[in-house]
Amino acid sequence: MAQITLDKLAHSYYPNPKTDADFALKEIDYAWDDGGAYALLGPSGCGKTTLLNIISGLLEPSKGKILFNDQDVTSYQPEQRNIAQVFQFPVIYDTMTVRQNLEFPLKNRHVPKDEISKRVEEMIEILDLSDKANKKARGLTADEKQKISLGRGLVRYDVNAILFDEPLTVIDPHMKWQLRTKLKDLHRQFGHTMIYVTHDQTEALTFADKVVVMYEGEVVQIGTPEELFDEPKHTFVGYFIGSPGMNFLPVDIQGDQAKLGNHSIQLKGTYPELSGKIELGIRPEFVTLDSKADGIPAQISSVEDIGRFKIVHTRVEGNDLNVVLNEGENIPAEPKITIETSRINIYQNDHLVRPTGHTENKGKGV
Repeated sequence: MAQITLDKLAHSYYPNPKTDADFALKEIDYAWDDGGAYALLGPSGCGKTTLLNIISGLLEPSKGKILFNDQDVTSYQPEQRNIAQVFQFPVIYDTMTVRQNLEFPLKNRHVPKDEISKRVEEMIEILDLSDKANKKARGLTADEKQKISLGRGLVRYDVNAILFDEPLTVIDPHMKWQLRTKLKDLHRQFGHTMIYVTHDQTEALTFADKVVVMYEGEVVQIGTPEELFDEPKHTFVGYFIGSPGMNFLPVDIQGDQAKLGNHSIQLKGTYPELSGKIELGIRPEFVTLDSKADGIPAQISSVEDIGRFKIVHTRVEGNDLNVVLNEGENIPAEPKITIETSRINIYQNDHLVRPTGHTENKGKGV
């Protein structure tokens, strides 16, 4: 296991990068805790796999260094870094049995025979492959093969880190849930440093202690699932995390009030004078739809009935705003929205701005 330090790390696929736009991975300076479980989360092309390949040694960064504990491994090949990597598609030997595939990385490292048997049997049980243990891999399904690939990484106890590059892509939805739970249990049991790349927020939030959210080659926030949900530091994080994501409304800020059209919304604190693009961010879960006289009038655009709840798409002062209603809640004939003051975030040019002074909690914002 290792602490992984990214020291002013950046990478460009161009030979002579000149601007930020030339970098697939913009500068990152961060230490990943020894034994931590991290997820790299973001859309396709945001730099997740580039960063993972630098950590694994498949890429050497254009700038900066990478350290495992205090050892500079920037120029080390993957085999010199003592890591295990699980890829998007299974990497196994079709001519070997399930058991032989799991034994192979341990035999290569001259682990004692009794220890190999113990670890392999334990992994076969964990992966629910006991009835397939002596079958050749070529006859197995895609998700069973990927389970073997996961097992080949997890069966090693001596690694500095285990890296997962979208490993559940070929796994059926029910099995995904089971394997995510297993990975979390194994992390608690063995304490490996684990880094998990995904574009699926559910996978990231259920697996990781801390989620690294990436956007256009930049790490925009590193935080716990709760931090990302409650206080996203960038509008992209608010939009990307949550289903549906955070609402953003253009406002003017005057002290502890946000002006939306002709309406004032109470804020949780006093803000300095702001300029540029100013937006109020609020999760759909913290917007109330009713017919109270002091609310802001809304027009219903459409309703999605998800079963346990409804997503009501509205227009408020010319802006789209989603509201989540519990099952059985009625939609009023003349709907108005109120916003929970304590859950409001303010953004200036897409970045979170915190209040300079606290305003006594007055409940709903309007």
